[in-house]
Amino acid sequence: MTTHEEADVHAAMVAADADCWDGGQPRTFSALLDYWGEQVAGVEEGYAWCLDDFDYEIWCRTVLARVWPLLPPDVRSARQPRLDELDERFRAATIEWPDRGGEERWWLWRFPRLLFVEAGDSYDGGWPAGWLRMPFPKPDAVRVVV
Repeated sequence: MTTHEEADVHAAMVAADADCWDGGQPRTFSALLDYWGEQVAGVEEGYAWCLDDFDYEIWCRTVLARVWPLLPPDVRSARQPRLDELDERFRAATIEWPDRGGEERWWLWRFPRLLFVEAGDSYDGGWPAGWLRMPFPKPDAVRVVV
């Protein structure tokens, strides 16, 4: 990126209130996109935490959605393939909530295909303990590893 583009990207991050997170630590757009990539990779490997943690960890995709339209067109164009690739991987590693298709913030209405039971938690064959708030029975497509 040119110096001008970097300044425009920073301005977009500030305008979207996305330049600080994780305890107020300053972050860059590249770091935000990388963090989404880390979350996607973690979900692909299997998710070992609870629903609340999952919701918290995918917040970065919501921030990306806020920042994206504010970015310079050249930056969006250059980064769109990476975002598309990560989004497709996330879709492949997750399942859509029943009756929630087509939502604008689609990533909020998905859950991992592979869940691990947290150490010390009992498991009865349905949702793991940290996922019991789900408002529907565990689909057969969700694999739980004890």
